[in-house]
Amino acid sequence: MQHGHDEHGERPARRGVRRPTEQLRAIQQLNDEFARHLRASLAVNATDLDAMQHLIEAGSLSPGDLAKRLSLSSAAVTTVVDRLESAGHADRQPHPTDRRALRVVPSRGSVGRALGEVIPMAANLDAVLDAFSDDEQASISRYLSAVIDAYREHLDTHTIENAPHRDERAS
Repeated sequence: MQHGHDEHGERPARRGVRRPTEQLRAIQQLNDEFARHLRASLAVNATDLDAMQHLIEAGSLSPGDLAKRLSLSSAAVTTVVDRLESAGHADRQPHPTDRRALRVVPSRGSVGRALGEVIPMAANLDAVLDAFSDDEQASISRYLSAVIDAYREHLDTHTIENAPHRDERAS
């Protein structure tokens, strides 16, 4: 056993911070690491990965809708879509009912590559849950739902009105 670690090889929680809170922080750090791995695997930057996530979840989006979801200007989202298109991750296609509009559609190959990384991770997390009883899973779910609500409440009360778009802050 390493010095300063418990019998599971983990460091004990800092004084005044509860163990589950420390564990949530560790999950956040691992999620960040997984996102870096996914970006490297797909050869995209963080903004492009965010765009791909929205496109994969929605199936397709107009450039304007994608800009809103990413908090980017129209010009900036055009650059994002250009990069995704050049890398083979997305295509611009005519809107099915509006001849003047375009849709940005994720490429099947990129969706497959992204999901090929994400689905096994999700399956591993589900397998971890399978080790808990139904009552324990209900407790875990209640706790995580409360954490999500706490994050949302904090963000809702601390959102800055008229905050600049992401691309405007970068300049």
